[in-house]
Amino acid sequence: MRLITYQSDSGPRLGVVRGEAVIPVPGLDMLTLIETGEAGLERARAASGSPLPLASLTLLAPIPVPRRNIFCLGRNYAAHAKERALAGDKNKEMKLPERPIFFTKATTSVNGPFADIPFDAHVSEQMDWEAELGVVIGKSGRNISRQAAMERVFGYTVINDISARDVQAGHGGQFFKGKSLDGACPMGPWIVTRDEVPDAHALPIRCRVNGMTKQEATTAEMIFDIPAIIEWLSLGMTLLPGDVIATGTPAGVGSARTPPEFLKPGDVVESEVEGIGVIRNRVVAVA
Repeated sequence: MRLITYQSDSGPRLGVVRGEAVIPVPGLDMLTLIETGEAGLERARAASGSPLPLASLTLLAPIPVPRRNIFCLGRNYAAHAKERALAGDKNKEMKLPERPIFFTKATTSVNGPFADIPFDAHVSEQMDWEAELGVVIGKSGRNISRQAAMERVFGYTVINDISARDVQAGHGGQFFKGKSLDGACPMGPWIVTRDEVPDAHALPIRCRVNGMTKQEATTAEMIFDIPAIIEWLSLGMTLLPGDVIATGTPAGVGSARTPPEFLKPGDVVESEVEGIGVIRNRVVAVA
C-alpha cells in the first residue's frame, strides 16, 4: 500500500492511495496505524469511503510530527564519503567508516513532499541537497539482530536531508544544528509498505536541481545496509514504531563540487527513489 497524510478542512487526514485516487481512512493517523500493526493495515485495506482525486490534495509529510527526531546516517555511500573527505583537500587520506555515523534532525525540520524550503540568508547561504531512502520502523525493539531487522520495518519513504553547510561548519563541523533548520527535511510523498518493495537494496536514487541531475546511484551502494543500520542503531537503544531513519546520500552533493554549488531562492529540487516516489520542493526566500 501507499499511505499518505493529506490536509483537510479539519486537519491532517490519513488516506490510502489507489491508482490516482485516495480513499480516506477514518479514525486513524499514520502513527496510530503503524503502532497498531496488522490491525491498522487491515483497516486501511478495508477503507471504502468516497475517493478523492490525488492531484487535488495537499500532501503533508507522511508523519507530519514525528514522535522524536529523524535518525540519519552520515557518509553511508562510499563515493559520498570520499567526496566529503576530499572536499577542500584533494590529497587527504580517505577511510570508510567502520561503524555507522549517526546524527539526528529535529522534528521541526520535517516538511511536506511538495512544500517550499525556507531560505533565510541571515541564517545560511550554503543550503545543500541530499536525496535519501527513508526507512520507517513498524515494531519496537532493542538489540535487534540483522537477521530479524527487516521484520521491524513498516515501510519506506523519500527524504531530502537539506543541509546548511556554513551553519554546520560554524558549529565545529557537527551535524545537528546545520541539519535541523525549519523545513530542512522534506519527506514523502507517502509511505510504501514493506511488502510492496521486493528489494530495498536495489533501488535507483536520484536528485535533480532545476531539472539537472546532481546525484544518481542505487541503494545497493550503501556501506551499511538496512539490517546493519537497525542492528547498530538499536544496540542498547529502543527503536519505536514510527521512527524514521534516513539511510544516507550518494555522491553529488553541492558542497563537494568544484566550484561548490548551493541552493538559492527559486531553485526546484527533486529527490527520487525509484519504486518509492518523487518529492519536489521549491526554495523560497523568507524574511
